[in-house]
Amino acid sequence: YWAARRFAHDPRFAFGTWKIEILGGYTSALFLVVVAGFMVYHSVERLLAPMLIHYDQAIGIAVLGLVVNLVCAWLLRDGHGQAHHHHDGHAHHDLNLRAAYLHVLADAATSLFAIVALFGGKLWGAAWLDPVMGIIGASLVSIWAYGLLRDTSRVLIDAEMDRPVVAEVREVIAELPVAAKIADLHVWRVGRDKYACILSLVVNEPLEPDAVRQALSIHEELVHVTVEVNRHP
Repeated sequence: YWAARRFAHDPRFAFGTWKIEILGGYTSALFLVVVAGFMVYHSVERLLAPMLIHYDQAIGIAVLGLVVNLVCAWLLRDGHGQAHHHHDGHAHHDLNLRAAYLHVLADAATSLFAIVALFGGKLWGAAWLDPVMGIIGASLVSIWAYGLLRDTSRVLIDAEMDRPVVAEVREVIAELPVAAKIADLHVWRVGRDKYACILSLVVNEPLEPDAVRQALSIHEELVHVTVEVNRHP
């Protein structure tokens, strides 16, 4: 967020600095994968070579960790909820905030799993529960990380031609007073809920690019629109 604000007016960023936030979310997802890997490694190590566990101290630390992460999750909850609102049928996500939220949830989940495992070991002597819960926690973290990697990478490599806004552009062109065929269409996200569009049309009758841009202006999420109109011989 700091970097995105600092370079917000830097002319080198053709479409603004929003993708710096997405890059932050992508990097956070990578760190989650690394954390899950360490959890699996140490859990398997503990299964193969059990170690003495000081249950009372470990439970106390796990409870403290759970409380801290629940407080953090509560503080992030409102922002995370606001970042998943709907407008004109589209869901807009603050993927950077989602990354922070998932980090906190992952920490809280692993603390909860640890508490369950430690109580099981203390009460029933099931020391194996601790590493098993570690593997379960790592699996959950991996699932969250995969979803975050998928969503952030789609934005970073502009793989979003399946978004509803693409269909809306096609609908607008189909409703133009002049028959127009789409020869080329590129839509990509340049902001949290903003898209750029490059559109090339082929027509048999005169059609001004400004008229096309005006027709597309009903969709406020289209903030950078380039239109090329080619007259068919």
